[in-house]
Amino acid sequence: MIALIEQAIPVLIEGFWITALIGLSAIVLASLLGLAAALMRVSGNRLLSGCAFAYSTLFRGTPLLIQLFVLYYGVGAIGFIREQPALWWLFSDGVRCAILAIGMNSGAYMSEAIRGGLQSVPQGQIDAARACGMGRVLAFRRIVFPLAVRQAFPAYSNELVLAIKGTSLASTIAVMELTGYARRLMSQSFLIVETFIIAGILYLAINMFLLGCAHLIERRLRIQHPR
Repeated sequence: MIALIEQAIPVLIEGFWITALIGLSAIVLASLLGLAAALMRVSGNRLLSGCAFAYSTLFRGTPLLIQLFVLYYGVGAIGFIREQPALWWLFSDGVRCAILAIGMNSGAYMSEAIRGGLQSVPQGQIDAARACGMGRVLAFRRIVFPLAVRQAFPAYSNELVLAIKGTSLASTIAVMELTGYARRLMSQSFLIVETFIIAGILYLAINMFLLGCAHLIERRLRIQHPR
C-alpha cells in the first residue's frame, strides 16, 4: 500500500491540477452564463426570455456526457468549424471542450438558482428604492442583486461541487485529468479500490476548499444583509 501511494501520488497530483483548471474555469464560465441567462429570463423581453429558457431546458434536460460528446466529437467534425481558426482552436482541444460543456451545463442550473433569487426579492423593497429616487439600474445594484445573491447562494454553492465532480467525465474525451490518470494507474497496478480512494480524497480536497470559501462568503452575506 505504501509503495502504491508513493507511485500514485505524483501521477494523480498531475491530474489533480488539470481537474482544478477545468473545474475552476468552468465555474467562472458557468457563473457568467448563469447570471446572463437569469437576467434574460426576468427581463420581460419575450425573445430574450425564450432564448434563456431554451438554453436552460436543453442543458438541464440532457446528460453532461452527451454534451461532452456532441461538442468534442460532433461540433469539432463540422467543416465550417474546422475552417474557422478561432472555433477550431476551441473545439479541437479536449480540455477546452470540457470547460465549455461543464460551464454551459452548470450555467443552466445556476441560472435557475439566480432567477429564483431575483424573483424572491419583495416588490415592496423595490418600490421603496424607486420611491427614494433610485433608477432601475441603481436599485438593481444596491437592492435587488445583493438580496438575490443571498437567496440564491446555497443552491449556487451546491452547483460548484457538482461542476467539480462533472470534470471526472472529461476523461471520456481523451482528457487526462484526475480520473483519467487514476484509470491508467489502475490498469498498471490492478489496485482498483486503493487507486480510486486516493483519487476520491483529491476530489474531496478541491470540494472542501470550494465549500469553505462558499461558507465564508455566505456568512459575510448574512452579516451584511441580515433578515
